[in-house]
Amino acid sequence: MSFTIVPADFDSTALRDFLQAHLDDMEPTAPPESRHALDLASLQRPGVRVWTAVDGDAVIGTAALAPIEDGWEELKSMRTAPERRGEGIAARLLVHVLVDAQDRDVERVSLETGSQEFFAPARRLYAQAGFSECEPFASYVPDPNSVFMTRTLD
Repeated sequence: MSFTIVPADFDSTALRDFLQAHLDDMEPTAPPESRHALDLASLQRPGVRVWTAVDGDAVIGTAALAPIEDGWEELKSMRTAPERRGEGIAARLLVHVLVDAQDRDVERVSLETGSQEFFAPARRLYAQAGFSECEPFASYVPDPNSVFMTRTLD
């Protein structure tokens, strides 16, 4: 498994295609009001930090942190290329973003993911990384299609 984690290059066609595939993957999993993946423009908002896992010219994973309030951020846009799942890419991306948050004195990272079986591997990854289920946060509302998780940082 050879790849590097770098800040997102939003001029990259490969990244744009990868992010669109993420939105396309989410479409059949829940009704529109239950899909919370950020689009390209939202990922470029001030304060949002986005990284890509790259293998040569190929984007094979993404992860982002978006501010909620001072000291609290949300994990967004976690995705691994389907053909590369099971290689530990998401786990390395998750460690990378959590270290980044910790280095910036972020105290809490929360996330929303799907409740469907499609998202079971993601929920396991987050639980193994110390996230626990919580109530909806920020502007989220209770939704049977969503699982909310949070973790404090040391």
